[in-house]
This record gives sequence, C-alpha cells and structure tokens, in this order.
Amino acid sequence: MELTTQTSDFNKKLFGDDFTWGVATAAFQIEGAYDHEGKGQSIWDVFSAKKGSILNGHKPGDACDFYNRYEADIDLIKQLNIPNFRFSISWSRVFPDGIGSVNQSGIDYYNRVINYCIKQGVTPWVTLYHWDLPHALELKGGWTNREMVTWFTEFVIVCAQNFGDRVKNWMIMNEPSVFTGAGYFLGIHAPGRKGLGNFMPAVHHAVLCMAAGGRTLRSILPDAHIGTTFSCSYIEPASDKPRDVMAAKRVDTLLNRVYIEPTLGLGYPVADLPILRKMDKYIQPGDMESAKFDFDFIGIQLYTREIVKYSLLTPYVHASLIGAKHRNVALTDMGWEVYPPAIYEILKKFNAYTGIKKIYVTENGAAFPDEVKDGKVHDPRRVEYLQNYLKQVLKAKNEGYKVSGYFVWTLTDNFEWAEGYHPRFGLIHVDFDTQRRIIKSSGQWYADFIKP
Repeated sequence: MELTTQTSDFNKKLFGDDFTWGVATAAFQIEGAYDHEGKGQSIWDVFSAKKGSILNGHKPGDACDFYNRYEADIDLIKQLNIPNFRFSISWSRVFPDGIGSVNQSGIDYYNRVINYCIKQGVTPWVTLYHWDLPHALELKGGWTNREMVTWFTEFVIVCAQNFGDRVKNWMIMNEPSVFTGAGYFLGIHAPGRKGLGNFMPAVHHAVLCMAAGGRTLRSILPDAHIGTTFSCSYIEPASDKPRDVMAAKRVDTLLNRVYIEPTLGLGYPVADLPILRKMDKYIQPGDMESAKFDFDFIGIQLYTREIVKYSLLTPYVHASLIGAKHRNVALTDMGWEVYPPAIYEILKKFNAYTGIKKIYVTENGAAFPDEVKDGKVHDPRRVEYLQNYLKQVLKAKNEGYKVSGYFVWTLTDNFEWAEGYHPRFGLIHVDFDTQRRIIKSSGQWYADFIKP
C-alpha cells in the first residue's frame, strides 16, 4: 500500500545511502509477562501497582504481549521495511534480584528475539537500561546508592557476554534526565522518590554508570558500536527580558547539559546552574575522570520545545514553563507543542560539542487520538508530524551537522509510563483487549518512505 501523502520532492534518497532508519521500543512498555519464567519485579511493576500512580488507573499487565508475540511483531517490522529495531533488555528479567544469580530463561528469551531479528534481516540495537530497575536494588537505595556502578557493570558484563556475538549496536542508557528527574525528584515516575537529597546522588551515579557501562562493553566487545541517549527539549525564553533569558538558560542547562557535559569531560555545568554545587558531597576523588567515555555516537530524543519565564517562586531554577495549551499552538495528545524546528535546533546545539563523533535521532514521534474505522486507522496528523520533523533533520544534515540516523517512537501503541494506555504513539495500533494489530497510515507512509 502506498499513500498519496508521499511527495516526490521529499524522499529517503535526500538523506543519503548511509543514513540509518529504524524504530524504537522499550521492554517494560511492550513485553508484558511481568512475572513469567523467573523474572523479578522492577520498580515500574511496583510503582504502577500503587493507587493513583498511573493515569486512569491503568495497569501494565500484558502491555503489548511482545514477550509472546515478538515473532509476529518483528515480522511487521520487516513488512514495514524498517531495517533497524531498537529494544531494551529488562534488567530484572536477566537478574531477578538485580545482582547475583542470572535467570537463564531471561537470557534465552532475548537470544530468541535477537536471533529472530537477524533471521528476518532486521538489525538489533540494544538499550541496556530503559528505566526498569530491579525492585530489589531499589530496596538497597536504587540510583541513590553508589554501589549502583558495581551492580550496573555486572549487568552489562552478562549482556555483553551473552548477546555481543550478534548485537553490534548498543545504547548504555535511555534518558537519564527523565528517570532521575521524574523518578527521584518529582516522584511522578518510578520509584516515586522526591527531593534534592534523592535527585543529586541519582544524577551522579547515572553519569558514572553511563561511562562505566561504555568502558565495560568496550573491554569485552572492542568492535561494538557504543552510544547512549539523552532526552532533549528546545528551550526558548518567553521574552528578551534578561531575567527570562537567564531563566531559560538555567532550564536548558538542567534538561540538556547536565548529563552530556561530564560524559565529554567538561564537568557539571555549575556556573549556569548553581544548585549543582550540591553535587559536591557525592563526588569522590577521580569521579569526574571516571565520568568520561568516548562514545561512538550520541542518541538525541526530542519531541517538542518549551517556553520559559522567570519565576521567583520556583525553587532552585527560578523558572517556570508556559504550558503549550496556554499558547494557542498545535498540540499532541501528550499536550506537547508540535514544533518541528526544535529538532534542528537541538541537533545544532549538540553539534557544537567537539567531543561528539556521531548523532542519531533515537526517538521522535507523536501521540494522537487514533480511532479504528472500518478496520483501518487513518492518522494524517502523525504523517504530517513525521514528515515535518524529518525535513528539519534533513536541513541539519544538509548544513553539515552530524546526524546519521532516525528512529521513530514507536512501533506499537504501548504502556506509556505514568500516562498508561491513553497516549498512542505507535505506527501500529493495538487493541489492548484482543492484542489485534492494525498498521496505521503513518506506518504505511514510513514503510513507503524508507523502502529499499
């Protein structure tokens, strides 16, 4: 099926033959089988069971049942001409207690997924940590415990030893700013902790783990293609007033700089966000050297922009966001502004770092209120979104910025963390009662756009 939305003047060829095209997922959001074959509980299993933690009281349950349906879903990836599939390894499926005894059934499962990808001509891209920390480790302090570096390294070793003969593309971590900020400062994501006393050590230990994970993979798999991913938002001040401009700079520092800069050997950006001085109590001698790792690539994950104004009442950053719904702009179902130039601006921003070798857009996509009509899902707004954001990626590439690939978020509608099943990001619609899949028109568009 080919859609009339495809235009002859905008096509895959413009990106070059060496541009990487893919789709991204996360274990907790799609697998289900939360207690099958020896899997331990993750912090998201525990958090989502708490009343009021998930929108509309949704429970992850079977999610998309990818655990049992992975072959059929990988067949759909092949059908959609998608050559690269990004998925994550559930730590608690490999180590039910986070450390100690390995669950061979978990290893066997991911070997089956990897082998089937390869059989179908789909290249696996593995994310080692996509937010689902084993609950047993959270009981020991989770990301606030410095022992996390040791625990995480053990997990990386086992994954490298068991999957590294076939997996060549690795991402150490997914969006540390989100799982530390939402999970250890705001308390709106698992494990639901709040406050600077949790946030600051979690940040530092995540930074140390990114580098430790990279070094560990490199030592075991010297030829591997190793990266890590960052959540980004394009930040603009509400006005040219100095206090709004400075407020926007602080928010930009918090959201876009805190994790990448120590990784590059630049240290924490304390000068532009003084609250980071509180990190000093967690930094031990040699840490900032240990925080560095020369990644082969960086993954940028961007959906929107934020407009920032000065706010005396907001602690630490003295800034607040002007919500997109108050700005009379186009919105996704997440309430995020549709602003395609944001992805160009972030690619430009990260290209300014001389230590970054290569950049992939490892997530970009949109949730809209899709409906099934006559057995089909027509989602022209998502098609338009993808086209317009991709045009901005192409603009960046044509201007010489390092951008080597693009992964759509996401393959199937899924369990979208604290938002439950309400936001539908998928190229494929899922009926969560029957697990029936329907390729949306956006999926058909993407298949046509990237076909060989």
